[in-house]
Amino acid sequence: MNIYTWKITSIFTLASPPAPINECAVRAEYIVTASNGNKKPITSSIEGISQFVIPSDNGNLTPYDSLTEEQVISWIQSEPNLVENIQANLDGQIDAQINPPIIPINTPLPWEKK
Repeated sequence: MNIYTWKITSIFTLASPPAPINECAVRAEYIVTASNGNKKPITSSIEGISQFVIPSDNGNLTPYDSLTEEQVISWIQSEPNLVENIQANLDGQIDAQINPPIIPINTPLPWEKK
């Protein structure tokens, strides 16, 4: 079973619409890293970007200074199928490192050897 770690790498803001706060998070960049957790761990990672919709009710805006990484990650993970798709992709990358695919090679034709 792989272990997944989410990390926010940057947040982009806009001056908020008329509201009692100064900035509004509108986009976040993140990285998800998976590790198989073995003594010699194999890891893989994926970077992504998520856009956020500014709620029409400004009372629901969280002040930028009050945001937590966990809150922003929860916004990202609420996108339908995103978590499952990322985990499946990372699982495939780790599996390919453990069991590299057999790749055919272009071999010279035997009758054309010199």
